[in-house]
Amino acid sequence: MKLSFRWYGKSDPVPLHYISQIPNMHGVVSSVYDVHAGAVWKATSVLELKNAANAEGLALEVIESVPVHEDIKAGTGKRDEYIAAFCENVRTVAKCGFKCVCYNFMPVFDWVRTELDRLEKDGSTSLAYSRSALEELDPKNLRLPGWDESYAPDELKRLLDVYRGMPREKLFENLVYFLQRVIPVCDEVGVALAIHPDDPPWDVFGIPRIVSTEEDLDAIFSAVPSKNNGLTLCTGSLGSSEKNDVAHMAEKYASQGRIPFAHLRNVFRTGDGEFYESGHFSGCGSLDMAKIVRALVRGGFDGYVRPDHGRNIWDENARPGYGLYDRALGAAYITGLFEMAEKEEETK
Repeated sequence: MKLSFRWYGKSDPVPLHYISQIPNMHGVVSSVYDVHAGAVWKATSVLELKNAANAEGLALEVIESVPVHEDIKAGTGKRDEYIAAFCENVRTVAKCGFKCVCYNFMPVFDWVRTELDRLEKDGSTSLAYSRSALEELDPKNLRLPGWDESYAPDELKRLLDVYRGMPREKLFENLVYFLQRVIPVCDEVGVALAIHPDDPPWDVFGIPRIVSTEEDLDAIFSAVPSKNNGLTLCTGSLGSSEKNDVAHMAEKYASQGRIPFAHLRNVFRTGDGEFYESGHFSGCGSLDMAKIVRALVRGGFDGYVRPDHGRNIWDENARPGYGLYDRALGAAYITGLFEMAEKEEETK
Protein backbone atom coordinates (compact mmCIF):
# COMPACT_ATOMS: atom_id res chain seq x y z
CA MET A 1 0.00 0.00 0.00
CA LYS A 2 1.00 3.61 -0.53
CA LEU A 3 0.38 5.71 2.59
CA SER A 4 -0.84 9.25 1.94
CA PHE A 5 -2.20 12.32 3.70
CA ARG A 6 -4.89 14.81 2.70
CA TRP A 7 -3.35 18.21 1.98
CA TYR A 8 -5.33 21.34 1.08
CA GLY A 9 -2.58 23.18 -0.76
CA LYS A 10 -0.91 26.39 0.30
CA SER A 11 -3.84 27.33 2.56
CA ASP A 12 -3.44 24.16 4.63
CA PRO A 13 -2.07 24.97 8.10
CA VAL A 14 -0.35 21.56 8.13
CA PRO A 15 2.90 22.10 6.17
CA LEU A 16 4.26 19.51 3.79
CA HIS A 17 7.53 19.19 5.67
CA TYR A 18 5.58 18.04 8.74
CA ILE A 19 3.71 15.44 6.68
CA SER A 20 6.98 14.17 5.19
CA GLN A 21 8.26 13.34 8.71
CA ILE A 22 5.50 10.77 9.34
CA PRO A 23 7.03 7.27 9.03
CA ASN A 24 6.25 5.39 5.80
CA MET A 25 4.56 8.41 4.22
CA HIS A 26 4.48 7.99 0.44
CA GLY A 27 2.71 11.17 -0.54
CA VAL A 28 -0.27 13.49 -0.30
CA VAL A 29 -3.62 13.73 -2.04
CA SER A 30 -5.05 17.09 -3.01
CA SER A 31 -7.19 19.02 -5.48
CA VAL A 32 -7.61 22.36 -7.24
CA TYR A 33 -9.77 24.13 -4.68
CA ASP A 34 -10.14 27.58 -6.21
CA VAL A 35 -12.16 26.50 -9.28
CA HIS A 36 -15.90 25.91 -9.06
CA ALA A 37 -17.56 22.64 -9.99
CA GLY A 38 -17.93 22.14 -13.73
CA ALA A 39 -14.97 24.33 -14.71
CA VAL A 40 -11.92 23.15 -16.65
CA TRP A 41 -8.68 22.99 -14.67
CA LYS A 42 -5.40 24.47 -15.85
CA ALA A 43 -2.45 22.09 -16.00
CA THR A 44 -0.34 24.77 -14.35
CA SER A 45 -2.55 24.66 -11.24
CA VAL A 46 -2.25 20.88 -11.01
CA LEU A 47 1.51 20.93 -11.54
CA GLU A 48 1.97 23.64 -8.92
CA LEU A 49 0.49 21.26 -6.33
CA LYS A 50 2.51 18.32 -7.58
CA ASN A 51 5.80 20.23 -7.66
CA ALA A 52 5.27 21.55 -4.13
CA ALA A 53 4.75 18.01 -2.84
CA ASN A 54 7.66 16.59 -4.81
CA ALA A 55 9.97 19.29 -3.42
CA GLU A 56 9.36 17.81 0.06
CA GLY A 57 9.98 14.26 -1.12
CA LEU A 58 6.27 13.44 -1.32
CA ALA A 59 4.42 11.93 -4.27
CA LEU A 60 1.13 13.44 -5.47
CA GLU A 61 -0.66 10.85 -7.59
CA VAL A 62 -4.26 11.05 -6.36
CA ILE A 63 -6.72 13.87 -6.96
CA GLU A 64 -9.32 14.19 -4.21
CA SER A 65 -11.65 15.31 -5.63
CA VAL A 66 -12.91 16.48 -9.02
CA PRO A 67 -16.37 17.86 -8.11
CA VAL A 68 -19.36 16.62 -10.09
CA HIS A 69 -21.65 19.49 -11.09
CA GLU A 70 -25.23 19.31 -9.81
CA ASP A 71 -26.55 19.42 -13.38
CA ILE A 72 -24.86 16.04 -13.96
CA LYS A 73 -26.41 14.55 -10.84
CA ALA A 74 -29.83 16.04 -11.63
CA GLY A 75 -29.61 15.07 -15.30
CA THR A 76 -30.42 18.49 -16.74
CA GLY A 77 -29.94 19.58 -20.34
CA LYS A 78 -26.52 21.08 -19.52
CA ARG A 79 -25.03 17.88 -18.14
CA ASP A 80 -23.16 16.98 -21.33
CA GLU A 81 -21.30 20.28 -21.15
CA TYR A 82 -20.21 19.60 -17.57
CA ILE A 83 -19.35 15.96 -18.30
CA ALA A 84 -17.09 17.16 -21.12
CA ALA A 85 -15.33 19.47 -18.65
CA PHE A 86 -14.93 16.59 -16.19
CA CYS A 87 -13.39 14.45 -18.94
CA GLU A 88 -11.00 17.25 -19.83
CA ASN A 89 -9.90 17.43 -16.19
CA VAL A 90 -9.26 13.67 -16.17
CA ARG A 91 -7.06 14.05 -19.26
CA THR A 92 -5.21 16.96 -17.67
CA VAL A 93 -4.39 15.16 -14.42
CA ALA A 94 -3.34 12.06 -16.36
CA LYS A 95 -0.86 14.14 -18.36
CA CYS A 96 0.49 15.43 -15.06
CA GLY A 97 1.17 11.91 -13.83
CA PHE A 98 -1.86 11.24 -11.64
CA LYS A 99 -3.14 7.67 -11.27
CA CYS A 100 -6.44 8.04 -9.43
CA VAL A 101 -9.34 10.51 -9.22
CA CYS A 102 -11.72 10.40 -6.25
CA TYR A 103 -15.22 11.85 -6.64
CA ASN A 104 -18.67 11.54 -5.10
CA PHE A 105 -22.25 11.57 -6.34
CA MET A 106 -23.98 12.96 -3.25
CA PRO A 107 -26.61 15.55 -4.23
CA VAL A 108 -26.28 19.06 -2.76
CA PHE A 109 -24.81 18.38 0.66
CA ASP A 110 -21.80 16.10 0.22
CA TRP A 111 -20.80 14.82 3.69
CA VAL A 112 -23.09 15.89 6.55
CA ARG A 113 -22.40 16.34 10.27
CA THR A 114 -24.40 18.03 13.00
CA GLU A 115 -21.35 18.79 15.20
CA LEU A 116 -17.77 19.61 14.32
CA ASP A 117 -16.45 19.82 17.88
CA ARG A 118 -18.17 17.19 19.99
CA LEU A 119 -16.27 17.22 23.31
CA GLU A 120 -15.11 13.82 24.51
CA LYS A 121 -14.22 12.80 28.07
CA ASP A 122 -10.49 12.99 27.33
CA GLY A 123 -10.75 16.60 26.13
CA SER A 124 -10.49 15.83 22.42
CA THR A 125 -13.11 17.03 19.96
CA SER A 126 -14.53 15.20 16.97
CA LEU A 127 -17.08 15.29 14.18
CA ALA A 128 -20.49 13.85 15.04
CA TYR A 129 -23.85 13.13 13.44
CA SER A 130 -27.29 12.98 15.03
CA ARG A 131 -30.31 12.05 12.94
CA SER A 132 -32.66 13.66 15.46
CA ALA A 133 -30.66 16.91 15.46
CA LEU A 134 -30.68 16.98 11.66
CA GLU A 135 -34.43 16.48 11.52
CA GLU A 136 -34.90 19.61 13.62
CA LEU A 137 -33.18 21.77 10.98
CA ASP A 138 -35.00 23.66 8.25
CA PRO A 139 -33.24 22.70 4.98
CA LYS A 140 -34.48 25.92 3.36
CA ASN A 141 -32.67 28.03 5.95
CA LEU A 142 -29.60 26.01 6.75
CA ARG A 143 -26.69 26.71 9.03
CA LEU A 144 -25.20 23.25 8.78
CA PRO A 145 -21.79 22.66 10.42
CA GLY A 146 -19.06 22.21 7.82
CA TRP A 147 -21.30 22.91 4.87
CA ASP A 148 -19.98 25.76 2.78
CA GLU A 149 -23.44 27.29 2.15
CA SER A 150 -22.45 27.74 -1.48
CA TYR A 151 -26.03 27.93 -2.72
CA ALA A 152 -28.21 31.01 -2.51
CA PRO A 153 -31.56 30.32 -0.75
CA ASP A 154 -33.53 30.26 -4.01
CA GLU A 155 -31.06 27.88 -5.67
CA LEU A 156 -31.03 25.62 -2.62
CA LYS A 157 -34.84 25.48 -2.64
CA ARG A 158 -34.82 24.61 -6.34
CA LEU A 159 -32.30 21.80 -5.85
CA LEU A 160 -34.19 20.40 -2.88
CA ASP A 161 -37.37 20.32 -4.95
CA VAL A 162 -35.56 18.61 -7.84
CA TYR A 163 -34.03 15.84 -5.77
CA ARG A 164 -36.96 15.27 -3.42
CA GLY A 165 -39.10 14.49 -6.42
CA MET A 166 -36.48 12.22 -7.96
CA PRO A 167 -36.73 8.43 -7.54
CA ARG A 168 -33.44 6.85 -6.53
CA GLU A 169 -33.61 4.86 -9.79
CA LYS A 170 -33.41 8.11 -11.73
CA LEU A 171 -30.40 9.33 -9.75
CA PHE A 172 -28.75 5.98 -10.45
CA GLU A 173 -29.50 6.38 -14.17
CA ASN A 174 -27.82 9.79 -14.06
CA LEU A 175 -24.72 8.27 -12.43
CA VAL A 176 -24.55 5.54 -15.08
CA TYR A 177 -24.98 8.14 -17.84
CA PHE A 178 -22.02 10.02 -16.37
CA LEU A 179 -19.86 6.91 -16.01
CA GLN A 180 -20.58 5.67 -19.52
CA ARG A 181 -19.02 8.87 -20.86
CA VAL A 182 -16.19 9.35 -18.37
CA ILE A 183 -14.86 5.81 -17.90
CA PRO A 184 -13.84 5.40 -21.57
CA VAL A 185 -11.64 8.47 -21.08
CA CYS A 186 -10.19 6.91 -17.91
CA ASP A 187 -9.48 3.72 -19.85
CA GLU A 188 -7.79 5.75 -22.58
CA VAL A 189 -5.46 7.67 -20.25
CA GLY A 190 -4.95 5.05 -17.52
CA VAL A 191 -6.65 6.75 -14.60
CA ALA A 192 -8.80 4.98 -12.00
CA LEU A 193 -12.02 6.79 -11.12
CA ALA A 194 -12.96 5.97 -7.52
CA ILE A 195 -16.41 6.84 -6.21
CA HIS A 196 -16.66 7.84 -2.55
CA PRO A 197 -19.55 6.31 -0.59
CA ASP A 198 -22.37 8.46 0.73
CA ASP A 199 -21.53 10.04 4.08
CA PRO A 200 -23.62 9.14 6.00
CA PRO A 201 -24.90 6.16 3.99
CA TRP A 202 -28.60 7.00 3.97
CA ASP A 203 -30.95 9.64 2.57
CA VAL A 204 -30.58 13.17 3.98
CA PHE A 205 -33.41 15.74 4.01
CA GLY A 206 -35.46 13.36 1.89
CA ILE A 207 -32.86 13.41 -0.89
CA PRO A 208 -31.95 9.98 -2.29
CA ARG A 209 -28.46 8.56 -1.95
CA ILE A 210 -27.31 5.67 -4.09
CA VAL A 211 -23.76 4.76 -2.97
CA SER A 212 -24.54 3.48 0.50
CA THR A 213 -24.60 -0.33 0.45
CA GLU A 214 -22.97 -3.40 -1.08
CA GLU A 215 -26.02 -3.73 -3.31
CA ASP A 216 -25.53 -0.15 -4.55
CA LEU A 217 -21.87 -0.77 -5.36
CA ASP A 218 -22.61 -4.05 -7.16
CA ALA A 219 -25.11 -2.23 -9.36
CA ILE A 220 -22.62 0.55 -10.19
CA PHE A 221 -19.86 -1.89 -11.15
CA SER A 222 -22.22 -4.11 -13.14
CA ALA A 223 -23.53 -1.14 -15.11
CA VAL A 224 -20.04 -0.05 -16.19
CA PRO A 225 -17.71 -3.07 -15.86
CA SER A 226 -14.33 -1.42 -16.53
CA LYS A 227 -11.88 -1.87 -13.64
CA ASN A 228 -11.27 1.88 -13.82
CA ASN A 229 -14.81 2.26 -12.45
CA GLY A 230 -13.64 1.85 -8.87
CA LEU A 231 -14.34 2.61 -5.23
CA THR A 232 -12.77 4.86 -2.65
CA LEU A 233 -13.28 2.51 0.29
CA CYS A 234 -14.17 4.86 3.14
CA THR A 235 -14.50 2.72 6.25
CA GLY A 236 -16.01 5.53 8.29
CA SER A 237 -18.69 6.39 5.74
CA LEU A 238 -19.76 2.80 5.11
CA GLY A 239 -19.21 1.83 8.75
CA SER A 240 -21.60 4.51 10.02
CA SER A 241 -24.34 2.00 9.19
CA GLU A 242 -24.27 -1.27 11.14
CA LYS A 243 -25.91 -2.88 8.09
CA ASN A 244 -22.61 -2.66 6.17
CA ASP A 245 -20.02 -5.40 6.71
CA VAL A 246 -17.02 -3.27 5.87
CA ALA A 247 -14.40 -6.04 6.14
CA HIS A 248 -16.40 -8.25 3.77
CA MET A 249 -16.78 -5.37 1.31
CA ALA A 250 -13.07 -4.57 1.57
CA GLU A 251 -11.98 -8.08 0.62
CA LYS A 252 -14.66 -8.50 -2.03
CA TYR A 253 -13.90 -5.32 -3.95
CA ALA A 254 -10.13 -5.50 -3.44
CA SER A 255 -10.13 -8.99 -4.96
CA GLN A 256 -12.02 -7.54 -7.94
CA GLY A 257 -9.38 -4.84 -8.37
CA ARG A 258 -11.99 -2.19 -7.60
CA ILE A 259 -10.27 -0.30 -4.76
CA PRO A 260 -7.51 2.03 -5.94
CA PHE A 261 -7.91 4.28 -2.88
CA ALA A 262 -8.98 3.79 0.73
CA HIS A 263 -9.89 6.16 3.56
CA LEU A 264 -9.33 4.41 6.88
CA ARG A 265 -10.97 5.76 10.02
CA ASN A 266 -13.13 4.51 12.86
CA VAL A 267 -16.56 5.61 14.07
CA PHE A 268 -18.43 4.93 17.28
CA ARG A 269 -22.09 4.22 16.61
CA THR A 270 -24.20 5.40 19.54
CA GLY A 271 -27.67 4.56 18.22
CA ASP A 272 -29.91 4.60 15.18
CA GLY A 273 -28.51 7.30 12.96
CA GLU A 274 -26.12 8.55 15.65
CA PHE A 275 -22.33 8.36 15.56
CA TYR A 276 -19.15 10.25 16.27
CA GLU A 277 -15.69 9.92 14.76
CA SER A 278 -13.34 8.27 17.20
CA GLY A 279 -9.62 7.53 17.28
CA HIS A 280 -8.42 5.15 14.57
CA PHE A 281 -7.62 2.25 16.95
CA SER A 282 -10.24 -0.54 16.86
CA GLY A 283 -10.94 -0.25 20.58
CA CYS A 284 -11.96 3.39 20.17
CA GLY A 285 -14.92 2.72 17.89
CA SER A 286 -17.37 0.26 16.38
CA LEU A 287 -15.14 -1.00 13.56
CA ASP A 288 -12.50 -3.73 13.72
CA MET A 289 -9.77 -1.90 11.83
CA ALA A 290 -7.33 -4.82 12.00
CA LYS A 291 -9.94 -7.10 10.43
CA ILE A 292 -10.59 -4.57 7.67
CA VAL A 293 -6.89 -4.19 6.86
CA ARG A 294 -6.40 -7.97 6.82
CA ALA A 295 -9.34 -8.20 4.42
CA LEU A 296 -7.78 -5.62 2.11
CA VAL A 297 -4.46 -7.46 2.11
CA ARG A 298 -6.12 -10.83 1.49
CA GLY A 299 -7.91 -9.24 -1.45
CA GLY A 300 -4.59 -8.14 -2.96
CA PHE A 301 -5.01 -4.42 -2.33
CA ASP A 302 -1.94 -2.40 -3.32
CA GLY A 303 -3.41 1.06 -3.78
CA TYR A 304 -3.35 4.39 -1.96
CA VAL A 305 -4.42 4.71 1.68
CA ARG A 306 -4.86 7.71 3.89
CA PRO A 307 -5.91 8.17 7.51
CA ASP A 308 -9.26 9.90 7.29
CA HIS A 309 -10.79 12.40 9.68
CA GLY A 310 -8.97 12.76 12.96
CA ARG A 311 -9.95 14.32 16.24
CA ASN A 312 -8.51 17.61 17.43
CA ILE A 313 -6.15 16.61 20.26
CA TRP A 314 -3.41 18.23 22.35
CA ASP A 315 -5.08 21.65 22.01
CA GLU A 316 -4.53 21.74 18.26
CA ASN A 317 -6.78 24.38 16.70
CA ALA A 318 -7.13 22.77 13.28
CA ARG A 319 -9.57 22.41 10.44
CA PRO A 320 -12.22 20.01 11.86
CA GLY A 321 -11.22 16.47 10.97
CA TYR A 322 -7.95 17.52 9.35
CA GLY A 323 -5.48 18.42 12.04
CA LEU A 324 -1.96 16.99 12.09
CA TYR A 325 -1.63 15.13 15.36
CA ASP A 326 -4.45 12.60 15.37
CA ARG A 327 -4.12 11.85 11.68
CA ALA A 328 -0.38 11.28 12.15
CA LEU A 329 -1.18 8.83 14.97
CA GLY A 330 -3.69 7.19 12.63
CA ALA A 331 -1.09 6.93 9.86
CA ALA A 332 1.36 5.20 12.21
CA TYR A 333 -1.35 2.80 13.38
CA ILE A 334 -2.38 2.03 9.79
CA THR A 335 1.25 1.34 8.85
CA GLY A 336 1.50 -1.15 11.71
CA LEU A 337 -1.70 -2.92 10.72
CA PHE A 338 -0.57 -3.28 7.11
CA GLU A 339 2.93 -4.44 8.06
CA MET A 340 1.53 -7.20 10.27
CA ALA A 341 -1.19 -8.23 7.79
CA GLU A 342 1.26 -8.35 4.90
CA LYS A 343 3.77 -10.43 6.89
CA GLU A 344 0.98 -12.81 7.90
CA GLU A 345 -0.01 -13.17 4.26
CA GLU A 346 3.59 -13.85 3.22
CA THR A 347 3.89 -16.77 5.65
CA LYS A 348 0.78 -18.59 4.39
